[in-house]
Amino acid sequence: MHAVLNLYTYFRSSASYRVRIALNLKGLAYEAVPVHLVRDGGQQHAAAYTALNPASLVPVLIDGDTTLSQSLAIIEYLEETYPEPALLPRDAAGRARVRAIAQTIACEIHPIDNLRVLRYLELQLGVDAEARKAWYRHWVELGFAAIERMLVEGAGTGHFCHGDSPTLADCCLVPQLFNAERFGVPLDAYPTILRIGEACCSLAPFQRAAPQAQPDAE
Repeated sequence: MHAVLNLYTYFRSSASYRVRIALNLKGLAYEAVPVHLVRDGGQQHAAAYTALNPASLVPVLIDGDTTLSQSLAIIEYLEETYPEPALLPRDAAGRARVRAIAQTIACEIHPIDNLRVLRYLELQLGVDAEARKAWYRHWVELGFAAIERMLVEGAGTGHFCHGDSPTLADCCLVPQLFNAERFGVPLDAYPTILRIGEACCSLAPFQRAAPQAQPDAE
């Protein structure tokens, strides 16, 4: 029996959403600790939280004496510590492909479009709302075009991003789809992404991880 897991999370955070999906897919119970990224000037900047994560970002996962940050690192930790069901393929080439899809989202799209970047554009650079929306759409469309090709042209694509069970790639894809829809990004050009997103969201672990299902949802 494992220690109680504590996940510091924000309901609309893509990175937190990824980890919630992974925890649910692995059947791991956890205690959600909400960290509101806007209220009180951003609760992630409070001293008690920066003691857990000096980067002032969510999520943070605490597993007994182990404190972890960065969503992909957390999911890889879960994969190694609680290996079944697996979120990475058994073969090296498959693992690399899944990581490539996941990192295209987590490293190429999300960091440029996350809350602190959009707020910097607004508050420090004076970029208006329409220009911020255009910025957001540009990077999502660029990344989604690449992912769509990876999925269409990759022999490993199945019912999900890789094969017929969800992987790390799907944990990353669904939150990015949620955000794209929230910001009104046109998605008709990405039918494979949409098909896989629909397949994922038909599953209970994804439904329980969704922003609207969280205790801190607004």
